[in-house]
Parts: sequence; C-alpha cells; structure tokens
Amino acid sequence: MRDFEAVWESRERNAIMRELLFCILTPQSKARVCWGAIEDMACTNVLLKGGYEDVLGAIGNVRFKYKKSNYLIAARERFSGDGALDIAHHISSFSGPRSARNWFADNIKGMGYKEAGHFLRNIGLGRDIAILDRHILRNLKKYGVLEQIPSSIPPKRYLMIEMEVEAFSNALGIPMDHMDILLWYKETGDIFK
Repeated sequence: MRDFEAVWESRERNAIMRELLFCILTPQSKARVCWGAIEDMACTNVLLKGGYEDVLGAIGNVRFKYKKSNYLIAARERFSGDGALDIAHHISSFSGPRSARNWFADNIKGMGYKEAGHFLRNIGLGRDIAILDRHILRNLKKYGVLEQIPSSIPPKRYLMIEMEVEAFSNALGIPMDHMDILLWYKETGDIFK
C-alpha cells in the first residue's frame, strides 16, 4: 500500500499516467502481461508519444488490443497540455476519490467504476473505493456480503455493492483497499497491482 501511496505523493506525472493506462489495459487480460506492455512502451517512448500502430504492436498479447490502443491514445491526449501530462492536477480538482472515480468512469473510454477504482487505488487514493472484480465478488459471496454474484454490474448496482463492502470493511476494521489486496492474494497467491 505504501508503494501505491508513494505514486501520488510524488505527483510524478508519468508514473500516474502509467497506472491509468495500465488500468485501461487490464479488463479481461492478465495484469502482469498488461504491466509488461506498459513498461516496454515506457522504455521505448511509445507510451507517451507513440502512434496507433506503435501502441498496437506493443500490446499484442493484451485482449481487445485494437480498441484498447485507441483508448490508451485518447486517455493520453486527454491529459496532455503543452507537452506535459498533468493528470495529478486534474485529480486534485475533485472533492474526493469517489467523485474522481465517477468522473474517470464517465469520461475515459475503456474505464468503468472497477477500472477507475483500480487506478485510484494504484496511485494511493483508493482507501474508500471498492474494486469489484470477479475475485473480490467471489469472496464477498463466500463471506455472506452478497447472496449471489451479479452477472453484470451497472453503475447503480456497483454503488450499492460498494456500500455493502464498506460496511463489511468497517465491521472488520480493514480499509477497503487493504481488503482488496488481501482477497486478491487469497485468490491468486500473488500480490500485484
């Protein structure tokens, strides 16, 4: 968790952008493959300046690479001004992480509440945000927080489940971002982004 918090504390623009672009790549793809693609693109300057074909070539092992190439470029351009990526300033303009999460889910292609929450957690701002992926939902059902795992989670349902997760988290005395990492580790045997 300290590593995540350090990203935000540093306000290092490229590090924050890498996390945003990583979270755009992750849906229905393996996290380590996505992070490898982000690191490779960062080393070759494709991440911040590469065109569609460059990005597409770099994310060849990521599912839905054609759409996600467009999403990466659109997100990168959204936060570029005078050649500098100023995403931290934008995030700071929100009243808190939940309003930032809602904005990202509504305005960044390829991001829903889960991915936007994942991004904010990865930059140290996810303490009060649930990341409702299949691993977490399976555990929420196991521990009686949910009666069943929903087949889809539209925004209104996501927020309702998040309130249940928050109550569960508070009852256990474990912040939601810590609980997410704990349940992720329990399912995968791996601690990773």
